[in-house]
Amino acid sequence: MLNESQGKSLRERASQSANLQGVIDAHCHLDFKQFNKDRDSVLERARSSGVVRMINSGVDYSTNQKSLELAKKYDFISVTLGLSPNTLDDIKEIELNRLMEQIRENSGQAIGIGEAGLDYYHCKDAGQRQRQAEVFKKVIDMAESLHLPLVIHSRDAEQQALNMVKHLDKVVFHCYSGSLGTMKDALDRGYYISLATNICRSGHHQILARNVSLEQLLIETDSPFLSPRGGRNEPCNVLESVRLIGRIRGMEPQEIATKTSENTKRIYNIR
Repeated sequence: MLNESQGKSLRERASQSANLQGVIDAHCHLDFKQFNKDRDSVLERARSSGVVRMINSGVDYSTNQKSLELAKKYDFISVTLGLSPNTLDDIKEIELNRLMEQIRENSGQAIGIGEAGLDYYHCKDAGQRQRQAEVFKKVIDMAESLHLPLVIHSRDAEQQALNMVKHLDKVVFHCYSGSLGTMKDALDRGYYISLATNICRSGHHQILARNVSLEQLLIETDSPFLSPRGGRNEPCNVLESVRLIGRIRGMEPQEIATKTSENTKRIYNIR
């Protein structure tokens, strides 16, 4: 694990390198209100820095719809449709059914299903955790029936989520923060691990980056969250992850950019 001074040195050297080419931000939320005042500028910064595609992930009915609209407006934005476990506390069954139908009806415009999963960090109540699992099972079944990759949100429940999806072929663990052991189990099953820009300030995530298979690694910002420096995150910051992972692995940043882009295109069947 890098200590604080080593991590700072790596980040400083990384920020001095030239722009990279062909980078894909594999998970972001550009439809969120944090971008309402300057969304076009955010997209321009990403594109000019070398980010060629951004995958926008829905978390509920409203964000699914907004994600679809973004994908129609910008040909460099792709969409996954889902429902975060953190949106389930107050949702009624009729609303849940409406959301599931929305996903199914618009699945032809999506490259994946999710984010969806389990969040034991925010949810401590046993009954609510059980409901998360029940809803997640419905989303798992949908992804399987639609033959689309499943994008998993799992926090403090990575192993539990993995146990539920072991029969699936195409799985992405978005913003992975779990143990090395669970990550290895997921990798052994051919699943993909997506690391977010909080790698720039997290020793645990730097350990994950050192040990993950490069053939199954994706990179993301989870914008507007998980900024490498605090404050609002945005897709251009994914380059900081690329450069830091390159330093950690002893590789050129462009090699990391190219490999993670190839992986993203493979799992989502995009060009």
